Amino acid sequence: MASPSALAADAPVPVRPPGSRRNTELVLVVAAVLIAVLGYVEVGAAIDGRPPPDAAEYGAALGVLALLAHLAVRRRARWADPLLLPIAVLLNGIGLVVIYRLDRATPHHTAAPTQLLWSALGVALFLAVVLLLPDHRWLQRYAYIFALVALVLLVLPIFFPPVYGSRIWITIGPFSIQPGEFAKVLLAVFFAAYLAVHRDALALTGRRIWRFQLPRGRVLGPVLLIWAAFVGVLVLETDLGTSLLFFGLFVVMLYVATARSGWIAIGLFLAAAGAVGVGWLSPHVHSRVTDWLDPLGSIARGAGANQIAQSLFAFAWGGLLGTGLGLGHSILIGFAAKSDFILATVGEELGLVGLVAVLLLYALLISRGFATGIALRDPFGRLLAIGLAAIVGLQVFVVAGGVLALIPLTGMTLPFIAQGGSSVVTNWIIVALLVRMSDTARRPRTEADR
Repeated sequence: MASPSALAADAPVPVRPPGSRRNTELVLVVAAVLIAVLGYVEVGAAIDGRPPPDAAEYGAALGVLALLAHLAVRRRARWADPLLLPIAVLLNGIGLVVIYRLDRATPHHTAAPTQLLWSALGVALFLAVVLLLPDHRWLQRYAYIFALVALVLLVLPIFFPPVYGSRIWITIGPFSIQPGEFAKVLLAVFFAAYLAVHRDALALTGRRIWRFQLPRGRVLGPVLLIWAAFVGVLVLETDLGTSLLFFGLFVVMLYVATARSGWIAIGLFLAAAGAVGVGWLSPHVHSRVTDWLDPLGSIARGAGANQIAQSLFAFAWGGLLGTGLGLGHSILIGFAAKSDFILATVGEELGLVGLVAVLLLYALLISRGFATGIALRDPFGRLLAIGLAAIVGLQVFVVAGGVLALIPLTGMTLPFIAQGGSSVVTNWIIVALLVRMSDTARRPRTEADR
């Protein structure tokens, strides 16, 4: 007969499930709100010598939005990643602070109150996704409907007048919206559903030419069709950024689905061929390429510093620690200071340290999205999570690269920070989907699952 000690040794040791980390999330959300409020107060103190009179109202509004989002996650996504929501709140708060700072330099063109309203709408949609979406796999059923809606959203701006040389806006009276921002989420769902079903066929290789193993013709055909569609969008809308974002998203998800590095080479070649061809045919895109090749050429021609030159001056003037919030001159960039070039204000007034901190926040958000995708078991969820994180990463890359003159300027908005209602609403939806999927990925398995 076995001794009691032996029986105790053979008994299974109970495994304590990991904590939900909701209290950690709450502490980080409160810290993010406080950082944003302190930045708001610092702008007023630097410009007027006293805090803004509406600092309490601003802090209360941002705090209520953040608390509602946290309560929704605590109720319906208990096991979600605790870093996703605080990072989104902090980036949104930094954007409101920087937009308010630029509003002080343009008294007749205030945008911070409007941006706060759009942020409230974004949080409302965040709540709707977290509370009402039962499971991310529900989206897979309607993938082709989403693709059709995305195509309509991409085509609609062609019938409206161009804004600053690009046809990416739908303008009706004082109201304007950028439908391509919503189309990118719908296309990510469609790409994830399509690749989850056809990933095995896409992974098969065909004829070998020199050192490259090319895919089969019937597999390469849909890729070429998608490439032609995005080039068509670029030609009709003269919008380099949107086309590069969509095609880059497809190539990233295609590589994740097939694990074939050759798709990256094919994607880079097709993207470069389309961009170069349209760059020579479209005057608007060609001018941006010219400014990228010689950002200081406008000064040599006696036409004054263009936007890219002013942006480079702002980064240089900021140095390591920056001039301080409210003490920079990035408003000299002109009409795009609150949208395309808002990163220049961050670099000038917060310096290299602040700029790197903002970029690290984006990197952390993207890495948590990738980690969520890796942890998910279903192919659709894995591809969707990585695709949504890739959207944020690609958009940050093309915006930062354009402002720093590393790549041609694309005219896209910096997620959460730049002025733009369509952008901030869409990014809150992306975070909501990542929260919902991370809850599924991190939820402890039951005994039946084991």
